[in-house]
Amino acid sequence: MTIQTLAELEGLKRAGALVARILTTMREQALAGTTPRALDAIGADMLRDAGAQSAPVLTYGFPAATCISVNRVVAHGIPNATPLQEGDLVNIDVSAELDGFFADTGASFVVGTASAAQQRLLDATREARDAAIAQLRAGELLSSIGRTIETVAARRGFRIIRNLQSHGVGRALHESPGSIPGYFDPRDTRRLHDGMVITVEPFLATHATRTEDLDDGWSLICPKGFGAQFEHTVVVTHGAPIIVT
Repeated sequence: MTIQTLAELEGLKRAGALVARILTTMREQALAGTTPRALDAIGADMLRDAGAQSAPVLTYGFPAATCISVNRVVAHGIPNATPLQEGDLVNIDVSAELDGFFADTGASFVVGTASAAQQRLLDATREARDAAIAQLRAGELLSSIGRTIETVAARRGFRIIRNLQSHGVGRALHESPGSIPGYFDPRDTRRLHDGMVITVEPFLATHATRTEDLDDGWSLICPKGFGAQFEHTVVVTHGAPIIVT
């Protein structure tokens, strides 16, 4: 999507504020003993109360309102009835459609107190997201996102999960400009433009560079080690980008 009017920007901001609020609420309730299924019910209730729809349900028929991934599952996890435990590494991804606008956000965290190794992974992934967003400017190469993420990952000693990428969003969950690699691709000559709506969502990992599929048809796991993700929906401008989530 390319934002062309103030009304469109305000509509996208409302969708972004909603998914951000749902993510925060679910994160606050993610305590030891709580099940991912119970957390998902919270998200589903908040979507319904706001008159919104779950984007993965609407777009792909996903079997839950939100994606909740635990430990080796790094993305697209189906919320289940297994209680969370202290030390579990969890990712919650919330995306929704509200009044025709789609926004997408996500975050990884540890239930209880993170180990030093877990905290390093979380800090590096969040830093990669924030650094990639900070340098976004209309006219620059789209590949600047992957270059920045790659630089942070290398400096921090982590790998990039290459088959999980950022993407266009706004009027659909996934749209133009398509997938945006989290690594530098010198062949990618696409450019950012004013009003472009995209996600920035690096996936960093301790050992893996690609995920594997679980038998449930949705969940993606790290074949070795662990991964983390942080995501915002942003609008590109000639100045500082607008973070709507």
